[in-house]
Amino acid sequence: MRPTAEQLYPLAVLAVLAGASLWLDYSTRTQDSASGVRPLGDPDFVAEQVRLVSFDAQGQAEYTLTARQVTHYPDQALSILLQPELHMLESGPQAPDAAQAPTGRPQVRIQASVGRAYEQDERIELDGHVLVRRDTADDAPPMTLETTTLTVWPAAQRAYSPAPVRLEQGRSLATGDGLRADNLFGTFELIGNARVTIN
Repeated sequence: MRPTAEQLYPLAVLAVLAGASLWLDYSTRTQDSASGVRPLGDPDFVAEQVRLVSFDAQGQAEYTLTARQVTHYPDQALSILLQPELHMLESGPQAPDAAQAPTGRPQVRIQASVGRAYEQDERIELDGHVLVRRDTADDAPPMTLETTTLTVWPAAQRAYSPAPVRLEQGRSLATGDGLRADNLFGTFELIGNARVTIN
């Protein structure tokens, strides 16, 4: 006896649903592969109120990184930071502690809402309300910079931002579509539509 249309209908619906599920799974995997998105995996530790100090080849402290919380993902060699603060000292005679700078030695402090620290190329990506403060140096007044995203290479003292920036130093105000700094203690290069106002 041949099956009727009523008997075949549930099987047809199940076949369509199975095909749609397979297509959706394939489409999702293809999009993730094309976009380069990789799962973080499981963290191997979560720490609260963290303070890390990085040392150079001579054993001197280069910079200090603090965070309210650090979650480390070993598969990606990545740490997610909550409320990170990066404290850097200009290269030169080292203070006994990276949080205490000798008189006359410039300092840079960078705060953000969240951050990601990558171990492979020693870079830190900061997002949210990013605030940079640089102390007085060589008779130049203190400087403040605000943006929404900033990538920092602390050991090289370099930084880059593709987002709009606002920079204040003394009576001068500068804005731009982005920023590049080959030396955080030197000159900041504004990228695109740079405007400077001196009051």
